[in-house]
Amino acid sequence: MKLFPMPFHSLLLFVVWLLLNNSISAGHIVLAVFFAITIPWLVTGMLDEHPRILKPWLAIRYALMVLKDILTANVEVALLVIGPIKNLSPGFVAVPINVSSDLGITVLASTVSLTPGTVSAEVSKDKAWLYIHALHLDDEAELIESIKQRYEKPIKEIFGC
Repeated sequence: MKLFPMPFHSLLLFVVWLLLNNSISAGHIVLAVFFAITIPWLVTGMLDEHPRILKPWLAIRYALMVLKDILTANVEVALLVIGPIKNLSPGFVAVPINVSSDLGITVLASTVSLTPGTVSAEVSKDKAWLYIHALHLDDEAELIESIKQRYEKPIKEIFGC
């Protein structure tokens, strides 16, 4: 096992210990070195490998698209809410998902929930379905296709999952 399995974290622990104690005495330096080596070494087995962002520019474009969708959906939901209640037709939709990583599923569910008018209700135990509640559901197939093409497809490209 390496002496510094997480070098950045070790350096950060060393510096923070000295800053918190506001001292660079020999005793604090020895203790800072001890913590900088011991703590990362103890927690290195707890590291959880997350998918890396394979296409950062696509991630930035995705974030901007989601922001635009949030603004657009806010206006649409506001118009629905101030209109007659009989025009609303809420409903639940089961969206089949092909994202394999937990992070990808979380980003997809969060994106759906951030967009006004839709809320992620649950992910199936086998992680094959995302259940979504829509404030106004005209066409179930259209909503599913929109989520898969607009959100799921770029997430799969960004994370490679």
